Amino acid sequence: MNHLNEKIFQLRQDFMKGVLSEKDITPDPSELFALWLQQAVAAQIEEFQAMGLSTVSVDGKPSSRIVYLREFDNNQFCFYTNYHSRKAEEIENNSHAGILFFWKELERQIRIEGVLEKAPTAQSDAYFDARPYESKVGAWASHQSHILSSRTELEKRMEELKKQHPPETIKRPEFWGGYILKANYYEFWQGRKSRLHDRISFERNETGWNTCRLSP
Repeated sequence: MNHLNEKIFQLRQDFMKGVLSEKDITPDPSELFALWLQQAVAAQIEEFQAMGLSTVSVDGKPSSRIVYLREFDNNQFCFYTNYHSRKAEEIENNSHAGILFFWKELERQIRIEGVLEKAPTAQSDAYFDARPYESKVGAWASHQSHILSSRTELEKRMEELKKQHPPETIKRPEFWGGYILKANYYEFWQGRKSRLHDRISFERNETGWNTCRLSP
């Protein structure tokens, strides 16, 4: 343990791969997000769509996990999950949430905050129908975030459900679907030398977005 702490303590790396200036930003932050996402794709970053999702329980305790961005447009960001999961229970009590993208290859991160709501039924149906069959059955089989007696229990449930829901008839379970985060705050972060990073934020107002530079 001590050697791990020593290694962490001694890690030093300067960020030298880019800059973020006011001339680089767009009036609408969703356009800048799309540009950065496109650049992450071009850089062949694995799991570029992975984002940290943070929610808060009814008693104010935060929790975070990685989910996949599946759709985005007009400052709205969609992911899919079980509506009986821990995250869903927390969203039910407090719809405010944050998502975070981090692309170390580009020395960039994007923080986005907003309010979550369930995706329209037709949208969730369309996404579910496009999933591989095994993933569809997995959505039925997993009582997400609930206690499982063993891996065997889950695997048996999976096999039973395959018999009940063959590929040609399987439909989306009502307890599974999408959430859409409607963004009201962005922060774009570009790593810079000597920890003097570039941080530019966008905060929604009644007519558009307020933009400012933040100290690193």
